[in-house]
Formats: sequence, structure tokens, C-alpha cells
Amino acid sequence: MTIFSETLLEILSELHSTSVAIQASAIISNDGLLMATFIDKKLQKKLDEDRATAMATAIFAQAKRVAHEIKLGGLQQVLVQGKDGYCIVMAAGEQVMLSVLLDNSAQLGFSLLSCGRCAQKITATGVVKPSPRMGLVYLGKSKDFG
Repeated sequence: MTIFSETLLEILSELHSTSVAIQASAIISNDGLLMATFIDKKLQKKLDEDRATAMATAIFAQAKRVAHEIKLGGLQQVLVQGKDGYCIVMAAGEQVMLSVLLDNSAQLGFSLLSCGRCAQKITATGVVKPSPRMGLVYLGKSKDFG
């Protein structure tokens, strides 16, 4: 694993340490390439990473079009609320997004703040669209936690 991929996983690990309500997080390129992921063991068996990545990418792309059409400016985040929890998809630079799954016990305001700080850290790394030369084509399986 490259130093850069370890940095991205460390950023996600820090995010997870802020709340037990965070079940999964991922750093995804705008074209749907999974760059790093961190998933709770309980959710790992139920969640299809590839499908979740594709859905987060599609949600963000459609919301971006809506924001453009109704003149809201650049899209910052999308929040999806379901019966059992939330999905936050947030811009983390020009070509990368952060996707976070939370259970329904999440304190939403605090979670949005934590995700925003995480997105800023991702942006500060200078991560852009992955390329084979950067060693970011795929970072391997999820890193398990607690």
C-alpha cells in the first residue's frame, strides 16, 4: 500500500473515531472509482461496496445537475435520510467526494461538521482523479474497524 493510500485511510479512521454512528465511509473519484474505504464489521457483510460507490456517484452527479439548473452554485453536499439512517455525500475537492453512512442514532449536525472537516483534510492532501502512476487505481479491500 502506498504512503498516499495510507494517508487517506488514516483520514477516514479519524472520521470514524468522532462518532459511533458512522458505519462506513469512502473516498470516491467523481467518475466512480473507489479510492479508500472504511467499513464497520457489522455492516461489511450486508453492504456491497461497488454498488454503494456507484449509487453515491450517481446521487452526487444528479444533485450537481439539479444545483446547476436551479442556479445554486457548486454542489457542496447531498443528504439522504432513510428509516434506518443517513447517507452523506460531500465534495472533497474538484474531482473527489466523501461518502458516509450513519445509523439513525447519529447527531446530524455534529456528523455534518465532522464530515466537512474530513472533506477539508482530503482536499488538503491534493488528491485528484486517480491514475495508475499515482498508485491509486484500487486500494484493496476495506480496512476493518471495531
